[in-house]
Amino acid sequence: MNELAQFLTYVVKVFALNRMVRAVRDSRPYPQIPTRPLLLSLLLGVVVRAGSYLDVAKQTKRRRWQHLIHWSRAISEDAFYYVSERFCLEDLRQSLVGVNKQLKANKALESCKIHGLLFLSLDANEHFHSRSRCCPCCCQRQIQETDDRGQKKTVIEYYHRYVFAQINGPKLNALLDLEPIRPGEGEAEAALRLLGRIRRIYGPRFFDAITIDGWYVQGPFLKALDKLGWAWVVVLKQERMEVFQEARALSAIQAPTQEFFDKVRQREVKLWQVQDLNFSKAYGYGCKVGVVHSQEQWTETKVIGGKRISSPQARDWWWMVSGTLRGYPALLIYEGGHRRWGIENKAFNELTQFYALEHCYHHEPVAMLAQMLILMLGFVLFNAYALLHSQRVRWGQVSLKELAQNLNLALEEPVRWEVWFDSS
Repeated sequence: MNELAQFLTYVVKVFALNRMVRAVRDSRPYPQIPTRPLLLSLLLGVVVRAGSYLDVAKQTKRRRWQHLIHWSRAISEDAFYYVSERFCLEDLRQSLVGVNKQLKANKALESCKIHGLLFLSLDANEHFHSRSRCCPCCCQRQIQETDDRGQKKTVIEYYHRYVFAQINGPKLNALLDLEPIRPGEGEAEAALRLLGRIRRIYGPRFFDAITIDGWYVQGPFLKALDKLGWAWVVVLKQERMEVFQEARALSAIQAPTQEFFDKVRQREVKLWQVQDLNFSKAYGYGCKVGVVHSQEQWTETKVIGGKRISSPQARDWWWMVSGTLRGYPALLIYEGGHRRWGIENKAFNELTQFYALEHCYHHEPVAMLAQMLILMLGFVLFNAYALLHSQRVRWGQVSLKELAQNLNLALEEPVRWEVWFDSS
């Protein structure tokens, strides 16, 4: 069967994509092109990895693309600029929510669980930076640069950053939502807005715990997570903190809680677990936390001058955990703490390398956020099809990049493309 036809059959049957695109609105007063062909073009552009509005506009010149989106003319780049500023962001979010809820209902996220708990990863990523273009929502920073005469000068750089929320695992990764970091605010403030909205639109029990970086080791932020009802695991890096020093002193006089060989990461691991520690006054001295210390050793092999040289390596990790995880083993904290890297490796890296994450399609706040939500929706749909349905991908016959190319080429085959998104 035609590869693109298989993809469309899957996403329409499992996620009701045809109803989903009909539900997305925009605020154009007198639209000449309906919302559906525009949204479908942008969404399919993500699936076939078109990296700009210009690339998507070129795709709309294809006769069978026009059959698929039910619009008989090419769509200009300017039309995408215009509609992207006027998309209803809540409709786009609800589309993404519907896909992720269906994945969970179909048990597709079971492989992401660690000892029965589903972890959410939070992290920020810079999307765009410029020294000449700015908008009211741009953050600013001063950087030093050297001119042609060797003189150093200070220039202002404008940039956009977003906090992303993702559930990741060894098999599937699902991006849930994102939130822009506003000018003058920190990452933690944006993360709390994001988590508050996720609790509202996904519900408090969609996942169980949050794994985060050392940027979030702040009493008020962690206290807010407790109030939201989620357990948390956070990287503990600052050695000057009392909780770090106390945990190090107590673990030094204890035998390891657990010793094992991590087959996935290929290293020997020793774990220590310390309970009932005070974190900070802002968090509350009556609220106890735990700390897990991981000591990891492995052999790293490099090729230097044509010779393979092996050298022993060692690394210590410290994680602070909420009191609600007190009854769980240290191994859960170890795996949950390292799971946070999935958002870097399986979201940011893939989106940057293959989906032009850092390319600004249109420098306008609503347009940028709308395109990011469409990007996340297309990314989740494509990965769900590839990793859960496509036998060729699961058997290693084609890569994800080759699959995207095959979907693009499949549009040239004579198939009744108009049947998946009937205009009636």
